[in-house]
Amino acid sequence: MSGSNSSRPAVAALADEPLGLTVHSMPSPGESLGAQPDAGRRRKRGRWQMLLVLLCCAAPVIASYFTYYVVRPQSRSVYGQLIDPQRPLPPVDGRTLAGESVPLPQLKGQWLLVAVAGGGCNELCERQLYLQRQLRETLGREKDRVDRVWLVADDAPVPQRLSGSLEGATVLRVPAGALAQWLQPEPGAALGEHLYVVDPMGNWMMRFPARMDLKGAAKAKRDLDRLLRASSSWDQAGR
Repeated sequence: MSGSNSSRPAVAALADEPLGLTVHSMPSPGESLGAQPDAGRRRKRGRWQMLLVLLCCAAPVIASYFTYYVVRPQSRSVYGQLIDPQRPLPPVDGRTLAGESVPLPQLKGQWLLVAVAGGGCNELCERQLYLQRQLRETLGREKDRVDRVWLVADDAPVPQRLSGSLEGATVLRVPAGALAQWLQPEPGAALGEHLYVVDPMGNWMMRFPARMDLKGAAKAKRDLDRLLRASSSWDQAGR
């Protein structure tokens, strides 16, 4: 039985050989998720980059307000009353004297010197419009950064005699209720007794005293000069 005897050594040799097994490590959680960690890091980095861009854009505005409100010498008194918190232009539409609709936020982009009165424009109203016009003219070469705005709080017709003094001004009819929710007079005064200052970002930020006279107007001009100087790095004439 030579055939059976010759097969035994081969079987024994196979039995004595160790099995050749390759051991593979289990994938880590990060590897099993593929590129998700990298995507998360990229999103986080993108958010930080966006935040830095926004801070760079806002830095000149923040610096100018910091200079005006905080760093100014203590000897300088502010004639107008600073409004805190500031109030943005309301999302309502005004109407030109010709009846065209104009959203108030569209006035952003310029410093605004705002007067408020009924369309009939009594003696106080005419005086306010006169001071408004004179204040802007006395700013010299910086006057193009300031717009005169008259917000008419009713539907009364505007007298023809005002047409010359209103040249170059923005005149809009705005519901009295909307104006009362945005602007506010000092205690004991009426809305039309003040001139109001709105910054180029559309925020009401200052109110000059009620029934301001010529001496007060000179002090108001100093306030406007300081505001324009403080914002010169980021605000330019024209929208």
